[in-house]
This record gives sequence, structure tokens and C-alpha cells, in this order.
Amino acid sequence: MDPSLVSLIAAGTAFVGTHFALSHPLRAPLVGLVGERAFMGIYSVIALACLYWMGEAFKAAAPATLGGSGTVGWIAASVLTLLAVVLLFGSFRSNPALPAPGAEEVAANREPTGVFAVTRHPMMWSFALWALSHVALWWSWRTNIVALAILVLALLGAHLQDRKKEVLMGEAWKSWEARTSYWPRWGKLASVGWVLWLSAVVGWMALTWMHLAVAGIPAGAWRWF
Repeated sequence: MDPSLVSLIAAGTAFVGTHFALSHPLRAPLVGLVGERAFMGIYSVIALACLYWMGEAFKAAAPATLGGSGTVGWIAASVLTLLAVVLLFGSFRSNPALPAPGAEEVAANREPTGVFAVTRHPMMWSFALWALSHVALWWSWRTNIVALAILVLALLGAHLQDRKKEVLMGEAWKSWEARTSYWPRWGKLASVGWVLWLSAVVGWMALTWMHLAVAGIPAGAWRWF
């Protein structure tokens, strides 16, 4: 195997593994040992180091080794990324999973609306859809390796977040879980509201336009314009 791919697999494994370890079993003992602020500093340094490693290994690997999935793949990727932007944008409003004062009350009392009627983990699923969109393109092994790392981080991370929130928030989070779904209920996307859909389409057009500048490849609707 190409040494750069071996390095990329190792970097992706380190990025995902250290995230889970520091977010769950190691968090409490480390916070108790060094304090919350120092722990966040350690966490950030490790995460950035792993991201840098992934970036360097990604750049060293061959850019296009699988040939791609053609027009069908680009259509699938475009749809998946648009849905990802809808979920991402919607996840910033009244999200009980985000650290904020009164999160317990929000989770316990609010009826799930918007993207939370689709899934209680809209942000995590937006990352997962982004990853799946890149696998659908079947462009290169380096892209698939990074996408797989993000997919595992998002979906397993969402599951572990549920377990952690059950401990931290008790019945409040369990009540939220009972009224929401881990797996997306895609039929409810139609009810998230036209404002969110409009802002997501605009954001999607902007992000896919930036893809050409960042990656050198036109994406989304720009692929055909």
C-alpha cells in the first residue's frame, strides 16, 4: 500500500480515536487532574495536531485513483450535500445538545420542531451526509479514507453523545430522546420551513462555489453551469 495512504489511515484513526477517548473515558479524570481550561487546551492541541497530520498525508496521496462515479455520482453528492446544509443550518437553533444555559429545560419541555423533528442529531448527520457524498463520488482512496473517518466520528459520536447526555442531564435528555429519533425521518424535512430551505440553498450554492477555489473541482449546481 502507498505509504501516504498508510499515514492517512493512521492519522484518521488517531483523530477519531483521540476524540472519543478525550470526550468520554479520559475527560473526567483529566479535568479532575488539570482543570477544565487546561483540559480544553490539551484537547485542542491534540485535535489540531491530528488534523494537520491528516492534511499533510492527504496532500501526499494520489489525488484521483478510482476514476469517479460519473454524472450519477455527482447528482447523488449534490443532493446529499444540500440535505447536509439544511441539517447543519437548522442545528444551530435551540439545540439542546450544544453547551448553553438552560439546555436541560429546552430538552425536557420543547417539542421537537424544524430539523429536530427529523433527527435529534442534525449536526452530526450533516457531517455524515457530507462524508457519504464524497464516497458516492468514488474519486480517490484518500478522499474515501477521510470521509470514512468523518462518518465514524459523526455517527458513533452521536450515539456516544446520547449516552453521555443521559448521565449528565438524566430524565431531561431521556425525555428528549423519547420524542426524537437518532435515525433521520427524511419525510419530515418538508416541514422544516421555507426560510431554512432558502437559506440552505443559498449557503449550499456559496459553499459549492468555494469548492472550486479550494479543491480545484466544480461541485453542486456549478458542475453544470
